[in-house]
Amino acid sequence: MSIATKTGDTGATSLLFGRRVSKSDFRIECNGAVDELSANLGMARAQMAGVQGGAFVCDAILGIQKELVNLMGEIAVAPGDRPQHAAAGFPAVTTAAVDGLTALVDDLEKNRNIHFARWATPGDTVASAALDVARTVCRRAERHVVSLREMDSTLNLEIVRYLNRLSDLCWLWARWVETTAQPLSTSTEPTNNQ
Repeated sequence: MSIATKTGDTGATSLLFGRRVSKSDFRIECNGAVDELSANLGMARAQMAGVQGGAFVCDAILGIQKELVNLMGEIAVAPGDRPQHAAAGFPAVTTAAVDGLTALVDDLEKNRNIHFARWATPGDTVASAALDVARTVCRRAERHVVSLREMDSTLNLEIVRYLNRLSDLCWLWARWVETTAQPLSTSTEPTNNQ
């Protein structure tokens, strides 16, 4: 079977359980933002391979990317299909998942000796810049999901909490990289080549 199913050629796509909606449907827009978030986290994870001691970040990101697949599945359920989603045993974003991200935040804040120098201007290292891009995409996904929840009050609030915590985590990871890695540039002073 080809990846090119051609079923979306008229601008429609399927939600979970087969309901057809326009590709401009806000539920699809939310999942597009979360998909973009996962791709950016993947880029950050690839960049972290060159950061000494960064394996703990890579491992956490990979786990989060797997959780985002379940999160997207939940978003892709129309309100009328939620009982079917639950009965089918699909995983949902839980308080425990949010607590897991909170534990990572707590560890970074308490045990990783992070400083916040130049935090308002991303780009001291490639890895920290990638994490800051992931953070901004996460915030956009969060805003979209908040808007969706305002339209659909049955949407799991833990999804909003998860994305909120994840954006905090990405910010702290970027600061950890800047604290521990050699920056691309540490000065804005011009060099003297005399």
